[in-house]
Amino acid sequence: MTTWRGAVRRVEPHLPVLLALTVAAVTWASATGGLGVRAPLPGVVVLLVALATGAAVLASRPWVLPAVAAASWLLLAAWAPVVVASWRAGVGLRGRPLAAYLLGTVPVMLASVAVGGAMGGERRLVVATPGNAVLFYAWLVIAPAVAGLWIGARRDALAALRDRADRLEREQEAQAERVRVEERARIAREMHDVVAHRVSLMVVHAGALEVTTADPATVEAAALIRSTGRAALTDLREVLSVLRQGPPLPSPGWDAVDDLVRESRATGLRVSRADEGTPGPVPGAVARTVHRVVQEGLTNVRKHAPDAAVDVRLRHLADRIEVAVRNDPSDRPGPVLPGAGLGLVGLRERVELTGGRLTAGPTPAGGFLLCALVPVGEPT
Repeated sequence: MTTWRGAVRRVEPHLPVLLALTVAAVTWASATGGLGVRAPLPGVVVLLVALATGAAVLASRPWVLPAVAAASWLLLAAWAPVVVASWRAGVGLRGRPLAAYLLGTVPVMLASVAVGGAMGGERRLVVATPGNAVLFYAWLVIAPAVAGLWIGARRDALAALRDRADRLEREQEAQAERVRVEERARIAREMHDVVAHRVSLMVVHAGALEVTTADPATVEAAALIRSTGRAALTDLREVLSVLRQGPPLPSPGWDAVDDLVRESRATGLRVSRADEGTPGPVPGAVARTVHRVVQEGLTNVRKHAPDAAVDVRLRHLADRIEVAVRNDPSDRPGPVLPGAGLGLVGLRERVELTGGRLTAGPTPAGGFLLCALVPVGEPT
């Protein structure tokens, strides 16, 4: 099993090229009579069409392969590119775009029947009879599209499960951190109420003894007790401060926002980044909040609008930073994922703790905007 998985991983990066070569070879075999209807066109034309179908599989534009598939079917009755185009439509399209693709195949198949009837002979017998035309439409368009829909739904389900597992893990970590913070606060209260109170009484009594006694040795001992008690109180305050606030968190710089953008681009998101004003040093809480806003915005776009263009914009003003993550409308929305829905709620609380304001909602154009105003100064 390990050997098989290793072989799959090695072959996977080359699958698009292998698919393109397969489509070109099958198109040639179909048009020359080996796997389909022999075309009356010259061999050079058949070869060019076969190469064009292979290149269309590798094209970045989604409309190239359906267009080449339609042309090759009308010219050569070549079925391979039609199958691949229908399969890709099922995997990548949903709703109206998928319906538009299926409706667009109907006139192509009808035109193929007309071409077969005009050519006569084997072409007429294979593709121009009503029964064969319906059968070809079912096997070349409907069946691959259904298979693509199943594969796409399975991918979406797996992505939803992975995202849900990641979110649950983050929520569990956050819950564990809240428990740790509450426990540290409880310990700090107990130490303050018991230890600090008693040490303070000891210092007070030592100071009173130092003033009222006439014995030099007692005065010296009382002074030592009083100074030692004050030092103990100072150390205790520092320990209580650590217990209440926890260890200092690392403060991400502006390069961390660039890292988020690069990571999103690596996953296929179309992200643009723009800054206004001059970035300057900011408190750690402000930098962490800005980083968190961008992270949450890009995560939500990957979940709900993976094919939409995204704009990340930071405005560095004199007293605050405005961070906005805006995405365009999506033609292929992501799956509706179950979850606690605490991302924006927790983010709003984080922003408000800095004295800022968070807004989130759809834009008039049909996209989504996440915007935060974060004061640069520490909140009072």
